[in-house]
Amino acid sequence: MTMMMKLVVVVSAVLLLMADSGMTERILTRRRRMLDNPLHAQGIRDPFGSYCERRGGCCEGRNDGCTMPYLDTICYCDLFCNRTVSDCCPDFWGHCLGIQPPPRGKCERNGHWFHSGATYKENCNLCTCSASGQWVCEQHACLIEQDMIQAVNWGKYGWKAANYSQFWGMSLDEGLRYRLGTQRPSRAIMSMNEIQMNMDNNEHLPSYFNAAEKWPGKIHEPLDQGNCAASWAFSTAAVASDRISIQSMGHMTPQLSPQNLISCDTRNQGGCAGGRIDGAWWYLRRRGVVTEECYPFNPPQQTPAEVSRCMMQSRSVGRGKRQATAHCPNVYSYHNEIYQSTPPYRLSSNEKEIMKEIMDNGPVQAILEVHEDFFVYKSGIYRHTGVNAHKAQQYRKHGTHSVRITGWGEETDYNGKTRKYWIAANSWGKNWGEDGYFRIARGENECEIEAFVIGVWGRITMEDMHSHHHHHGRHK
Repeated sequence: MTMMMKLVVVVSAVLLLMADSGMTERILTRRRRMLDNPLHAQGIRDPFGSYCERRGGCCEGRNDGCTMPYLDTICYCDLFCNRTVSDCCPDFWGHCLGIQPPPRGKCERNGHWFHSGATYKENCNLCTCSASGQWVCEQHACLIEQDMIQAVNWGKYGWKAANYSQFWGMSLDEGLRYRLGTQRPSRAIMSMNEIQMNMDNNEHLPSYFNAAEKWPGKIHEPLDQGNCAASWAFSTAAVASDRISIQSMGHMTPQLSPQNLISCDTRNQGGCAGGRIDGAWWYLRRRGVVTEECYPFNPPQQTPAEVSRCMMQSRSVGRGKRQATAHCPNVYSYHNEIYQSTPPYRLSSNEKEIMKEIMDNGPVQAILEVHEDFFVYKSGIYRHTGVNAHKAQQYRKHGTHSVRITGWGEETDYNGKTRKYWIAANSWGKNWGEDGYFRIARGENECEIEAFVIGVWGRITMEDMHSHHHHHGRHK
């Protein structure tokens, strides 16, 4: 290679390095300007300047030479810069694109502009207008998810889902925290001996039975626990109310007070923050409770964990019976009789034994694992579906609840297959489900409804039955 050729190669290499370093410097400058300059952080400070217009137009693509001096920096008049407001000359949007520049620090919603920091609620998620002019929303799983309702209703699951206004705007976590409230029984309680029921294998049990039809006026309507996580108190009070009414042959038809349990049964219990059914039955046996009319339910106003002061005390009057030592918290009620139960007994998980118990003695209490789709149940025979199986774990959660089983039945589905079900009362008010009730698959331990079932007797003497009249307890 001649000396001249070597010189050309060296010069070319130097020129390439210089060009490359120049471009690198411009790219770094641009990147640094985007990150460091107050222009990017604070938006355009001179929105009326005609910079791009003055330089004679705009560049079609990325062109690092397509710039104009702008205050203490430079602005680009090329289409590469239209991804943020502050990366362009003030007149770039109007002059180069022929449109209004997006307002800096403002967010658009339904044709209206909102300042940075403004918020709105999208179901259970709070959305905030960020400084960049974008709505930034929380990503909680909501209790009511429209796609879940549609998936249930479009699928052939045997039940229908609906939107409930009282659940709208709550997250799934809040639903599980505030709308259930029964702690899973301890291992010792779960190992309680089941009562031995002598059942004749040939004994006929009807295909349909409803306690409300066998004992009219003695089975109480479902109550609404609101955002008070105390199904432990509501299900216990409901089962005891029905059993006492049946046992006394209608001489006593009290609707017992869940609030009495929530406020006064405080030994290892959490009131509206959850509790144990074994503790509730202990209190009903040892201390007793009054009626809902005497001690009405007062849902928490502030935090569901708040526990209102106990307004009812009782004292022993011998033979295990107790008497109230205070007037009713409801000043319009004078009947402060104390109602008690015997110790509860556990039934076997055999559906036939549970059925016989309900038919002979009345409704029973059951533990239920509530999944995310149960909240939107409207009608039909419930089974937990897998409609959220493709979603993240935060959309698939469950918690422990307790309910009252009042009967059973069966029906034929679209395939001609017989579907057996339990009839159960919830405590989410009468506008939820089938007038406050729901049907759930029977004989399959669906959502563990047959795993832990409790019966009980009221503590009633002939003297009680003679001294009580129907007007002493409220029933619907």
